[in-house]
Amino acid sequence: GVAVRRAAKVDNTQAEITKALRDIGAKLQMLHTVGKGCPDLLVGWRGRNILLELKSGTRPCDKSLTNDQILWHHTWPGQVAVVGSVEEAVEAVIRLGEQQ
Repeated sequence: GVAVRRAAKVDNTQAEITKALRDIGAKLQMLHTVGKGCPDLLVGWRGRNILLELKSGTRPCDKSLTNDQILWHHTWPGQVAVVGSVEEAVEAVIRLGEQQ
């Protein structure tokens, strides 16, 4: 049903994001199984480590962070971004990767 189609769309968006990041030369490590608010993806790009939380879907609840994710994001001192599309992911990696 609807949940299966939605899950397939989310998986497809994540696959598109990971392909686009690899296409710009990034190395990726999936972290989604770590839990405890840890972001989904570690991206290595041009000497930087950038963490991405992948939030895709059409409903507002699909894009909101859990309480664990909010706490993790507020206490982590490194580069982290929440992204929901290929364009947002690539832009975040480039922007955060170029920060001094």
